[in-house]
Amino acid sequence: MSLPETLLWRELRKRPGGYKFRRQHPAGEFVLDFYCTRARLDIEIDGWVHESTQRAERDGQRSAFLRSQGIATTRIPAKRVLEDLDAVITRLVVICDERIDKVMMPLHQPAAGPPPRSGEES
Repeated sequence: MSLPETLLWRELRKRPGGYKFRRQHPAGEFVLDFYCTRARLDIEIDGWVHESTQRAERDGQRSAFLRSQGIATTRIPAKRVLEDLDAVITRLVVICDERIDKVMMPLHQPAAGPPPRSGEES
C-alpha cells in the first residue's frame, strides 16, 4: 500500500462511526482499495496515476460496474489524505451514514387502507 493508503487504513481499522471497512476487497474483476459492506461503499485513493485519460476511462468503467452492483464509489486524492486525514475520516462517516439512511428508506409508502372496490371512489 502507498503511504496515504497505509495512513487511511490505520484509521479505518478503528471502525469510525461504527463502520467496519475491508481493504483490497474483490469485486468482479476489480480490487477495491477499501470497502464498507454495510454502506456498500467503495473508497479509492487516487494518486497522480489516475490523472491520465486512459486511467480515467478505466476508472469510469469500474464505477459503472460497481453502480450496477449497488455499490457507490468515492474517490479521495492521496494528497488530501496526507493533508487532513481527520477531515477525510469525518467525510467518510458522513457518506456511510447517508448511504445507510438511503438503504433503510422504504421504496414505497404503506397504503392508508385497502384499495377501493371496483366502482367505488377513493
